[in-house]
Amino acid sequence: MNRRDFIASAIALTASATLGREDKKDPPFGGFRLGAQSYTFREFNLEQALMRMQKLGLKYGEFYQKHCPMTTDEASIKAFQKICSDYGVTPWAWGVQAFTKNHDANKKVFEFGKALGLKMFSADPTPDSFDSLDKLCDEYKIAIGIHPHGPAGKGLHRWYSAEVILAAVKDHHKLIGACLDTGHLIRSAQMGKTLDPAAQVKLMGERNFGLHLKDHDNKAKHDVIIGKGALDVPKLLAALAEVKFTGMISIEYEHNSKEPTKDVESCVKVFSDAASKR
Repeated sequence: MNRRDFIASAIALTASATLGREDKKDPPFGGFRLGAQSYTFREFNLEQALMRMQKLGLKYGEFYQKHCPMTTDEASIKAFQKICSDYGVTPWAWGVQAFTKNHDANKKVFEFGKALGLKMFSADPTPDSFDSLDKLCDEYKIAIGIHPHGPAGKGLHRWYSAEVILAAVKDHHKLIGACLDTGHLIRSAQMGKTLDPAAQVKLMGERNFGLHLKDHDNKAKHDVIIGKGALDVPKLLAALAEVKFTGMISIEYEHNSKEPTKDVESCVKVFSDAASKR
């Protein structure tokens, strides 16, 4: 091997090792990257939410406006990053964010995402936003994970299923896909649409960029600990592994909002147990 080839090889190995360190998924969770949507802890301030995430062993966060308001202020962004670092939580995603055809407004959101070092926006884009999002995903390399919201009013949310999302994004940038929400997929049965979360994951395939992990009891009409309602956790994990999912799984627990930590702890244990058996 000549000197130039040797140097090129060394650079390639160093880059590969660096990416591996930066992108290594959590061993305690079967290789999946498990974290929390901070909306779970919406009754608490940012530090209180991070304290709970740290206690639960969750090292990744998807944040929403209360805990991480969109800003162009560099000092505020650095302060947010520091407190997350202090509690060992990496900001991975942010949302759920609306996007429209207003390219300038969309670009500001992506600039914010770049400053935070985000990998994905969970999103509710309007159908006319995709030309703008194509350009921004290509420029910033941040994914758009369209979020289904199940029943909405007297009908279903416009992005209620993988079928609907995939039909809209299949001819658009490869970084536009889904952040499926298992609880909202289950809730769709209330409107006559029975959707299997594992099958929905398989349908989205490589366009799965995030996942909101929750379970739901359609009779009681509230979230429950995962595996206690309609969600088949081992089947879901098998589907995620099959599509080679590399995004963040965000536990989003909407019940017992005054203090959901014990319930979330149970969710983490169910997930960990299921992942350890794979």
